[in-house]
Amino acid sequence: MNVFFKKLLNKLKRKKHIEESEKTKIRRRIRNKKNILSDMEKSQSSNAVFDKIEDLPAFKNAKSVLMYWSLPDELPTHNFIVKWSTKKQMLLPMVKGDKMLVKPFTSIDDLRKSDMGIWEPEAQKEYLRQIDLVIVPGIAFDKSKNRLGRGKGYYDRYFNHKNIVKVGVCYDFQLLEVVPTEPFDVRMDKIITPNYTIS
Repeated sequence: MNVFFKKLLNKLKRKKHIEESEKTKIRRRIRNKKNILSDMEKSQSSNAVFDKIEDLPAFKNAKSVLMYWSLPDELPTHNFIVKWSTKKQMLLPMVKGDKMLVKPFTSIDDLRKSDMGIWEPEAQKEYLRQIDLVIVPGIAFDKSKNRLGRGKGYYDRYFNHKNIVKVGVCYDFQLLEVVPTEPFDVRMDKIITPNYTIS
């Protein structure tokens, strides 16, 4: 390897290390803010966000909606999913290896906790038909509609070559000016927080 390529490789490695360090700092900062939220604050934020979701033409017209069964550190979704499960085809992700599959939500009783601690509709068949709308969680988003996830890349790989409306949802403090991005990161079409909407 000649000197030029060695320098270029070292420069790219340093850049990646700096970006990873910045992502780690953001994840830690957001986690600390989430840890001090009360149950009432979580519930109020969720209601404010999903009231906006219900007003979106993309949601009103959607027959199938992919969401996430929220973990304790995510914007709560359980009530919203149950509420709409009799009116629309509500879908949930399931992780298998390094892939994200999609399965129908039928009821809370049919969910099983995975090794990763995520509640999934394990017994259901994979949903392979058209998905009209995806409500996407994230650690942080920015005003250019970029998303910072947990670092595994499941959503980015799933969205690759798919034409689906993607709406990121989060608390107000998770909306930043800029988040570090990689070439393979997929932008959202809209970001909704309790007090802000980025279109």
